[in-house]
Amino acid sequence: MAARKPRLYFSFRSPYSWLAVERLTRALGRPHEVLEFIPYWDPDARTEAALTARGGAFHYVQMSKPKHLYLLQDAKRLARRLDVPMRWPIDVDPWWELPHLGFLAAREHGAGEAFYREVIAARWQRGEDVCTPEVLTGVAERAGVDPAVVLGAVDDEAVRAAGVDCLMRAYEEDIFGIPYLRLGPHRFWGVDRVDDFLAAYAGTGAPIPVPEPVPAGVGYDTDTGGGCG
Repeated sequence: MAARKPRLYFSFRSPYSWLAVERLTRALGRPHEVLEFIPYWDPDARTEAALTARGGAFHYVQMSKPKHLYLLQDAKRLARRLDVPMRWPIDVDPWWELPHLGFLAAREHGAGEAFYREVIAARWQRGEDVCTPEVLTGVAERAGVDPAVVLGAVDDEAVRAAGVDCLMRAYEEDIFGIPYLRLGPHRFWGVDRVDDFLAAYAGTGAPIPVPEPVPAGVGYDTDTGGGCG
């Protein structure tokens, strides 16, 4: 039996999720080929009802205003250390099903990795609202997938069910924040646990691609868990 891939629970909402994947990309080359990417987001009423009907729940607790203000400062500091551009997006009544179910639909059409990259570029580099059809239309086109497939994911029962499966797995695996990596029984929460994950992954003997060069001086903070749903 083939070994189960390590799992990465990610969210387009979280800057820490984006920065963790940036670090994983520099270490692994193409993390989408190494890890199983599982989206995790604040469910809307329809998804939450389906999750509850299956005996699941959403573990994440909304952050306070002081924590949010800290996150703004901390994420910008981490982005500077990784030498990546960042524009903080303004979310106005976001509907997180749109990009996350859109990711699942794009992946079914062989464009999951490209769609992920384009959502990240739109949200964290250009500060766009990725929960709007207008932005996601451009994201889909640049990712090489039909925008109708992405925008129609919220009304596709099969994609909706796949989304509930993702959140049910998160519930069963006690995922409470993002980013969250699982390697067998081992758990790694937050961007500042990426190195621990990579060391554990290397210890399994799995092949690791030759990474792209990392700019000198790149580091990360050690004064925070670096996890945000």
